[in-house]
Amino acid sequence: MQKVRFKVKGKRSVELIASDNENLLEAARRAGVMIDSPCSGNATCGKCKVKIVAGKVKTTKSRHISDEEAAAGIVLSCNSTIIEDIEVEVPDLASSFVNEMQITDLSKNENKNISYVRKKMIKRGMTNASRLRSEVIQLPEPNIEDSLADEDRLKLYFRHELGYQDISMSLNLIRKLPDAFRFNNFKIEVVYLKRREVAEILDVKPANAEKTVLYGMALDIGTTSVSACLVDMNTNEIVTKISMGNAQVKYGADVINRMVYSEKPGGLENLRHAIVDETINNLIEKMVSALGIFPEDIYEVCAAGNTTMNHLLLGINPNYLRREPFIPAINDIPEMKCSEVGIKINPEGKIYLAPSVASYVGGDITAGVFAVPVWMREEFTMLVDLGTNGEIVFGNKDFLMTCACSAGPAFEGGEISCGTRAVPGAIEAVIINEGDLRPFYNTIGCVSPIGICGSGIIDLICEMKRTGIINGKGRMDRDLNNPRIRFDEYGIGQYFLYCKELDNGSRDVYITEIDIDSFIKAKGAVFSAIYTLMESLDMSIDVLENVYVAGGIGTNLVIENAIALGMLPDIPVEKYYYIGNSSMQGCYLALTLTEGKDQIREISKNMTYMELSIHPTYMDEFIAACFIPHTNMDLFPSLKN
Repeated sequence: MQKVRFKVKGKRSVELIASDNENLLEAARRAGVMIDSPCSGNATCGKCKVKIVAGKVKTTKSRHISDEEAAAGIVLSCNSTIIEDIEVEVPDLASSFVNEMQITDLSKNENKNISYVRKKMIKRGMTNASRLRSEVIQLPEPNIEDSLADEDRLKLYFRHELGYQDISMSLNLIRKLPDAFRFNNFKIEVVYLKRREVAEILDVKPANAEKTVLYGMALDIGTTSVSACLVDMNTNEIVTKISMGNAQVKYGADVINRMVYSEKPGGLENLRHAIVDETINNLIEKMVSALGIFPEDIYEVCAAGNTTMNHLLLGINPNYLRREPFIPAINDIPEMKCSEVGIKINPEGKIYLAPSVASYVGGDITAGVFAVPVWMREEFTMLVDLGTNGEIVFGNKDFLMTCACSAGPAFEGGEISCGTRAVPGAIEAVIINEGDLRPFYNTIGCVSPIGICGSGIIDLICEMKRTGIINGKGRMDRDLNNPRIRFDEYGIGQYFLYCKELDNGSRDVYITEIDIDSFIKAKGAVFSAIYTLMESLDMSIDVLENVYVAGGIGTNLVIENAIALGMLPDIPVEKYYYIGNSSMQGCYLALTLTEGKDQIREISKNMTYMELSIHPTYMDEFIAACFIPHTNMDLFPSLKN
């Protein structure tokens, strides 16, 4: 047995006893220490670097560790084993990614889309009110002639005065009735869900001078990031929005790695704990603390996540999702109490999870289609959601076709050497001067660069191609003599946007040929999915009238650059709209429109899924698209010259 001390740089220290030859990354996970490991310990990403400051480990040489780093005691934690007492210094990048809360407003595009869609839905007959209601009631006090039980007295009022045919409440609520009724002489406040002719009572309490402010939460459970907005259900106003990294990232950046990890002893429970306790409950705690309210004031959650996230949230084995014929345990999850899941709001509060369509098209997409909304349009419309998976939905009010491709986390900065999600310090826009190849960039929040987010990566690669730094295969020109272009000991090219040496920076921010190759594969997966879906319907790209781009790629996405890289179809840019987090917008609309949740369920039933992995032409189309912009320039007529 060996003693291991983890020192998270600038934060805290954690100690544990490790067994002989225990994997260092697994020991860190067991200790609750966050180490960035997008590949989940397969030694392919090179992100899980730590520094051994005392003692020794047994480690395997890796191309990700330079000779200088190795001499300084830096190792990959995933291919190092513990052989004696050690002290390990862990960079704080991973824990900062997960724990750094971002409290923001909705973006201009998100607000604009919500307002537009809401008006359109109300015009179509949807009710501009949530199902969550509150009534202050003065019940008649019992006497010798009127000896109704407390529960019967409340139900009688709901039937006769409010017109409900059926009333339901839990045993926990019935336990509250005697004291709540008599505290203020049978004047009470009742919080309930209106389900057509049924009232489902969620809370009963003595009436105060003012009615309770009821809160609901819209929640987008992404593979990389989790976002939530808290809604005043009396006014439908969004009172705060917050986001943070999904704590499951320590078990892998993508759903496949997390599925593999779930098969390890205790793996599924670790993943469930990471999303429920470390992420969602953490978000709730921060929001209610900032507003000076209590978790018990939140009565309803409308959530959306991909199919794997839904399985992991509920503690359901997800592994058959990745094995042919790719079958989920459940698509349409019944509404349930949040307490059943472990989400800490009002004990009687409900969670609605937007239904999935297939193993790789989840509730985040059905909620997104609701928010676009493809399902009510006459013209042919497409939703492209750029996340760890790329999901495509095409159709109109008559039909909806969908497919998904494995893009990997590159669009959100994952598995990119200096990639980051769209947080303050992320480079979100880049221009390269053609003469000296000097970069000019914007960072989110106008602070010093910490990395590059999705929109910045798109701009950067596009500019590198435009200025001749790279060719169509993403390889750097070996004849260029420029201090920002370097080649490591393995001959892998690097371009530096921000450099300690050249810019007097605090860190280096760069992109490598391996990063560019990862991005080309991601963009190739998206374009080939779009093309294959359209081709399967015998339709040309030209029929598209609206293309909505969603996801955490960054609000500064330049559509022209995405087209120039061959990621999106070459159609007029005025047909494109970047709308941000369509999943959370759909959840917000479902919270605040009475029929919203039923409509999302109807959308899921009407979507036809195409499995790309067994489509006969998809792999050929993918290979053809792994070039900038494409091997077939007829598909990009505006770029031919």
